[in-house]
Formats: sequence, structure tokens, C-alpha cells
Amino acid sequence: MGIVGLGYSAFRLSSLFLKEQHIALNIALTAGIFFLLLKFVLFIFKKLESKWDIKYRWELISIFLVFAITGSSSVFIGKPIIKFIGITKDNLPAFAYWILYILIGFIFYQILLVAIGWLFGQYHFFWNFEKKMLKRLGFKKFVE
Repeated sequence: MGIVGLGYSAFRLSSLFLKEQHIALNIALTAGIFFLLLKFVLFIFKKLESKWDIKYRWELISIFLVFAITGSSSVFIGKPIIKFIGITKDNLPAFAYWILYILIGFIFYQILLVAIGWLFGQYHFFWNFEKKMLKRLGFKKFVE
């Protein structure tokens, strides 16, 4: 799936650079961009593996899946909660509505990150990640 995504991204990027359609030039540029993107992604993977102290590649993949699922789920759960509370664009200024929407989504994101991380077998990683984040936000005394 990742290789297909990189190939599609390389093709789209190559079509941005070429105004006229030359098939051979397009294929060559796509291959070059694909190679560069692949090298970049593998470099980032190596950096994250060492930074996060991960021993196996599957752990990194499961961590990425948890981040992806949690991001989508926090928005999916946040919308009904906002409606249940009675927050709408009609009864609040747009600025206040979006601030509250983001704040509620952020709170549910933190909770879901640990819960979904636990489901994927990465509880310790995400609990430590959460503690670091809460310390940076100023909740140091509640975490220790």
C-alpha cells in the first residue's frame, strides 16, 4: 500500500513539473521522484525507530496506524458530543465554535490515543507519549 502511495505521489508531482505530456520524460521523472521519496521515507523511519526506541518494523507500522485511527476517531466522536452539549454555529460566533470544536476534539484525541494504542499492543509507548505531551502542556503535577 505504501509503495503504491509513493508511486502515485511521484506521478502527481512529476505532472506538476511537466507542462506538456512527454511519456518517456514523465516516466523518467516519476521514477526519479519515486526514488527520492522512498529514500526520504526510509530515512524518516530510521530516525523514528531510533528516537522512539523501537526494535521491530511492525511496531512502527502499528504506531502509525494508531495515530491515523485516533485522528479520524476523535473527529467522529467529537461531532456528536458538541451537538449533545448544544454547541452550534448558530448560537456561537464562528471563532468560538471552532475553538471549542478543536478543544473537545483534542481532549478526545488524548483519551483515544491511549485506548487505541492499548488495542494495538502499544500501551506503554502511547502512555509515555501522553505523559510527555501533558508535561509540555503544563500538567506536570498530574502526570507524575
